[in-house]
Amino acid sequence: QVQLVQSGGGLVETGASLRLTCEVSGRALSTLAVGWFRQAPGKEREAVARFGANGAITYYPDSLEARFTISRDNSKNMAYLEMRSLKPEDTAVYYCAADVRGWGMRWDYWGHGTQVTVSS
Repeated sequence: QVQLVQSGGGLVETGASLRLTCEVSGRALSTLAVGWFRQAPGKEREAVARFGANGAITYYPDSLEARFTISRDNSKNMAYLEMRSLKPEDTAVYYCAADVRGWGMRWDYWGHGTQVTVSS
């Protein structure tokens, strides 16, 4: 059983930075794909970024790569989402998820979500 515990998030002003953390337990992070998702009020959940067990990183859409960075520390079993130059449209509940097959195609476990609110 894999558990994901999220931390970080909060209320910030436009242009600020935040780092979200996803602590993984129950399995070595190096064997998992981890993705970050977000869901804004009244909208469907959307993918933000993911890394596969092989280290391959994808951002959705590509333009987010300029402001967001996904990373991991396998020694700590931690995944991170660094967010810079935050905009009000980044306001959402952010979730991390894990794929035990390592590909990042089907998400088996989810974190509880953390609220990010960017004021204008």
